[in-house]
Amino acid sequence: MRVDLFDFELPEERIALRPSDPREAARLLVVAPQGLRDALVGDLPDFLRSGDVLVVNDARVIPAQLFGWRERGGMRARIDATLHKREGDSHWRAFVRPAKKLKVGETVFFGGPRESAACQMGALWAKAVEKNDGEFLFAFNLSGAALDEAIDIHGHMPLPPYIAARRSDDARDIRDYQTLFAEKSGAVAAPTAGLHFTEKLVAAAWLAGASIEKVTLLVGAGTFLPVKADDTADHVMHSEWGEIDAATAARINVARAAGGRIVAVGTTSLRILESAADADGRIRPFAGDTAIFITPGYRFRTVDVLMTNFHLPRSTLFMLVCAFSGMESMKAAYAHAIEKRYRFYSYGDACLLLRE
Repeated sequence: MRVDLFDFELPEERIALRPSDPREAARLLVVAPQGLRDALVGDLPDFLRSGDVLVVNDARVIPAQLFGWRERGGMRARIDATLHKREGDSHWRAFVRPAKKLKVGETVFFGGPRESAACQMGALWAKAVEKNDGEFLFAFNLSGAALDEAIDIHGHMPLPPYIAARRSDDARDIRDYQTLFAEKSGAVAAPTAGLHFTEKLVAAAWLAGASIEKVTLLVGAGTFLPVKADDTADHVMHSEWGEIDAATAARINVARAAGGRIVAVGTTSLRILESAADADGRIRPFAGDTAIFITPGYRFRTVDVLMTNFHLPRSTLFMLVCAFSGMESMKAAYAHAIEKRYRFYSYGDACLLLRE
């Protein structure tokens, strides 16, 4: 399909720079075959049925934005790196800016003393060992838990580019850009539909008769990459690591067989569920990379309802919601949201997509 079919105009002032407080006070646009309905995230239990299963992503965001420098011939150049996929105990793939300032074989220093051997424990640096366009593979001086700790010390929360372009990250983002369900470290972007949940909302969902199951998809920074191809058939999807254990898969299958709906909280939960499903829609245990790319015409095998935030024009995520609810329906929903001054993107409002 032509990528320009998924374009729309969004006024800049519709981009949310902070989340709603409390989180469930965000607005919720319900998109159903019968039409559109304005609600609040706190109203979500009203749209759930006894036996439904809310599937949430338990990925934990790490402070994956690293600011450093490289030295060449006595001259320094600033290097910004956004980690996006781990490739072993000491290796990470990262998007680098400005990529033209760094060559394979050069070292980037990200913080801490490095002048003497006695001070090396506080330092963090990495050698660029591969390059692919603006992406580098870094080999760090630390590995395993020591590397994780150093990233926690020197890193910044990797705010999406449309927020980072308008303000710097701060202490609030350490809390705000993490979901209630965050457990499995390694994501470099938040599963943003989950950001709306509080203990109060979870309790209300339980009272409505719904259960909650956790899956993992370690969201990568590639989720923000624009689709540069003119046709969706020519787009190469980024891969992300995910997991659904056998016990979770079994409980979801039992609930669905009993008539419960599978409610994916976020496109990341949906993508890992669909990646783990067989041709009959049964969820199988899954652990590995997925690069599933969902566009209109895709046959959904597992997910009945999708709760998700509002997505960027021409993005793979807007293509996904168009596949789920229909392109004309989603274009009408987004036009309504813009007119009614909904807040867009990661810290913005949400929509609930109901199908027949």
